[in-house]
Amino acid sequence: MSSTSEGPTPGFLVWRLSMKWRVAVDRAIGPLGLTHAQYSLLGSLLAMQRSGLRPSQRRLADHAGLEPLYVSKLARALEAAGLIERTTDPGDTRAVQLSLTDAGRTVTLRAVDVVRDLLDQQLAPLGGLDGADTEAFIRTVTALLDVPIPSVPSPSTDETQE
Repeated sequence: MSSTSEGPTPGFLVWRLSMKWRVAVDRAIGPLGLTHAQYSLLGSLLAMQRSGLRPSQRRLADHAGLEPLYVSKLARALEAAGLIERTTDPGDTRAVQLSLTDAGRTVTLRAVDVVRDLLDQQLAPLGGLDGADTEAFIRTVTALLDVPIPSVPSPSTDETQE
């Protein structure tokens, strides 16, 4: 029996779900002047600050699952908008620490509420945020995220010249 199916692959479904979620979040928080990527950075920064941390851009990038260069660009835009402050890390002058401004904290808290309501709506088929199926979904997604990205060998010079 073949291991391929006639339906969509798991990878395709994950892609579609992530794109649907990104679009939904962009639409929901757009009136607050934020994009999904900005929200991801601000929400992660809020969570880290609540834990007593003042993270570097690199540490925030690792926490949020974003590329450090992208976090740098987002941070500059959010700083220009008055939502975050970027300061030199006193322990490492090459590193930049990030923190929310008062305005950034206010906007982020509003965005968190909006996204929480959106998430509850999107998870309605699983029982909402507090549903047992949602808990199982979270465990499954977490297990998938814990799998390291495999290293892919680069093609050899001989193969690329054929």
